[in-house]
Amino acid sequence: MTEPETDATESSDGRAAWLWRGATAAFSIPGLILASAFVGFAGLARDAGLTLAQTVFMTGVVWALPGKVVLISAILAGSSLPTAAFAVALSSVRLAPMVVALTPELRGPRTPAWVLYALSHFVAVTSWVLAMERVGDIPRAMRTSFYAGLGLTLVLGNMAVVAFVFVVAGRLPPAVSAALFFLTPLYFLTSLWGSAREKAGQTAMLLGLVFGPVFHLLIPGFDLLATGLLAGFMAFGLHLISKGRKAV
Repeated sequence: MTEPETDATESSDGRAAWLWRGATAAFSIPGLILASAFVGFAGLARDAGLTLAQTVFMTGVVWALPGKVVLISAILAGSSLPTAAFAVALSSVRLAPMVVALTPELRGPRTPAWVLYALSHFVAVTSWVLAMERVGDIPRAMRTSFYAGLGLTLVLGNMAVVAFVFVVAGRLPPAVSAALFFLTPLYFLTSLWGSAREKAGQTAMLLGLVFGPVFHLLIPGFDLLATGLLAGFMAFGLHLISKGRKAV
């Protein structure tokens, strides 16, 4: 794909226009599924004894849904603050490759480093997938504006969803909350499958689906780590073998 012109002066749209385009991009099927998952999170937080203010604040500050679930689990387990913080940080390490992949796509010729640091807060699966699908068609100088609009809309919109659901969560059947909550991993899987640029990524996901239940039975405390390492290394090895055969 040919990259659009990078000079902001050559674009007919201003930063405000691209900010708005990013905001409207959040209103999509992935955005709707993410909002439905936050419905389940609001019920979970309410049942855990968190206040409305704490739940909404957590939504905006932690943002990535798995990190919030880990934090609530740590609260329910009575873990200390350093332990809870470490657990949340560890769960967010998985986002580092997404940041590494997205940042070069967002960086313009004169983009300040602090802008990229600030925008990295919005990196989660939904915003990452939506951005990676569209960023190639956006003038490079306007990509940070687009992603700021996308990220802010997703965060603020789901903060509003959480606040509303928290108030009415008592009327929502537990089974409905649980079903909505588990839409998120389903969406993650299908989105990552569709956005994978090489077959190695899809191979890793398939291997993860196979090894995940096995390691959950064998080493439940380290099942995700073991699954990710084994599936990732195996997929990478198969990818190298495939490249070697094509080169021959």
